[in-house]
This record gives sequence, structure tokens and C-alpha cells, in this order.
Amino acid sequence: MKLLVKLNIILVLVLASALALTGYFSYQMLLKNAREEVLQNAQVMMQAAYAMRNYTIEQVRPLLKKLPRVKQGKEFHPQTVPAYAATEAFNNLRKTFPDYSYKEAALNPTNPRNRATDWETDLITEFRDHPDKKMIIGDRETPTGRSLFLSKPIKISNSACLSCHGKPKKSPRAMRKIYGENNGFGWKQDEIIGAQLVTVPMSTALKKAHKTWITFMTALVSIFFLILILLNLLINALVIRPVKKMSQFANNVSKGNLDEEELPVHGRDEISTLANSFNRMLRSMKEAMKLLDG
Repeated sequence: MKLLVKLNIILVLVLASALALTGYFSYQMLLKNAREEVLQNAQVMMQAAYAMRNYTIEQVRPLLKKLPRVKQGKEFHPQTVPAYAATEAFNNLRKTFPDYSYKEAALNPTNPRNRATDWETDLITEFRDHPDKKMIIGDRETPTGRSLFLSKPIKISNSACLSCHGKPKKSPRAMRKIYGENNGFGWKQDEIIGAQLVTVPMSTALKKAHKTWITFMTALVSIFFLILILLNLLINALVIRPVKKMSQFANNVSKGNLDEEELPVHGRDEISTLANSFNRMLRSMKEAMKLLDG
């Protein structure tokens, strides 16, 4: 096997190993960045939900409570409920971004649409079993692809909530007329009754990460091939060609051709040193032959 072929095999193995490691770690980094981007979007959505809840409590509820029929208990407006307001706001958002969702899932909700599904029940149970846990972040497969979810517990920390969700008979009559007396009651102070849940699709961020990785790896492979070509040209010019000349030179001298021209010497590298040695050998052989002839 020729020297250049051996060197190319070594170079290809080294570059391929470097390419594989670079590809793996760069892909993992891009996936991590994509996840962090999606998580940031989820956190923004959660804060938007809190803002909507606070707006409802501070501005909408006081105005609606001043209505005469509300004061008399003859009317109940769900718009005064923070969870209802936040959910409705995000339902409008879903008209533009259908894969995004917000839900205040509860085990025993007043509004049936807030009833927890099986996997949401597991989250609520996790919060109940670990009261100190403030947040759960995870991802799951959905019909539209992989999504990331961010969940926070809903805890009855304000006793005013029990005026509507304590005993049915003490709750507003107008509310019971809308939702009935079987759901959303029996809540207790400091009890975790549900979980706020934001779901954000990961497909867009993952596709972006994958596209970036493909572009990066294509550029990297091109650079590696360019390096391989340049190295081949350099090795051929600096090593292979001079070695071939020396080999031919040594072959001719070994056959008794002492009229061979001395090898050119350029610089002080190992190849030049070797060429110098061959030239010195030739001169020594010429001197020895002169002595023998004399």
C-alpha cells in the first residue's frame, strides 16, 4: 500500500471521527437551545395568564359586581372568574396558534371544560403528594407532534374562594343555576385543587434546529473535504515527490551510476536533511572509487 493511501486512510478516519463527534454534540446543543426557546414561550404564556387573572380580579370583577342584578344574586357573570377570563383569552389566541393551549385543570371543577384528563390528574396528584413542588416541566406526544408543557399548582390560598366553592348552599344562587350543585364545591383552605397548564408545540423549534444542524454539517463536511484535498496536495509536494526522487536517486546509485546529479536541497527540514545525507553518500562513493582507481 502506497504511503499517500495510508496517510489518506488515517486522515479520513480522523476527520470522520471529528465530524461524528462535532455532529453529535452540535445537534444536542441545538436541541437544548430549541427546548429552552419553547420553555421561554411557555413561561411567557403562563405570565400572560397571571396578568389576565389579575386584571379580572382588580378591574373587571369590581365593575360587574356593581350591577344591580349581580348585587341581588339574580345574575352571575363567569367573566368575573379569573380562570374563565384567562381561558377565554387563550381560546382567542388559539384561533391564530391552534397548537398552543392553556387550561386550569381541576379534579372537581365548576365548569366541566376544566375537568382534568388522566395525564392532568397525574400532575395534580404529583403536586398534592409534594406540596413544596412549585412547577412541573415535561414534554409529551400529541396528535400534532411533540409538545412541551409547564404546570403550576392551583392552591386555595384566599378564603374568599370558598364563598363560591365551599358549601353549595352558601354559593351564589345564580352560579348554581348555570353550573348546578354537583361540581366545584367542597374545596378547602390551602388545598391543591388543580393545576395551571400551558402547552407549547416543539415541532417548529425542532424543525428549525434540524435545519440549522443540516446547514452546519453540510458546511463542515465541505470544509473537511477541502482540508483533505489541501493536505493531499501539500503531502504530495512536500513529502511524496521528494521521497520518490530520493528513491530513484538511491536506486540509480546502487546500480553503480555515480554520474547521478545531486539532489536539490531546500531548507533545513527532515526531507532536506535526508537529501543532504544522500548527496554526501554520493560524494563519498565517488571519492572511494577514485581511490580504488588510483
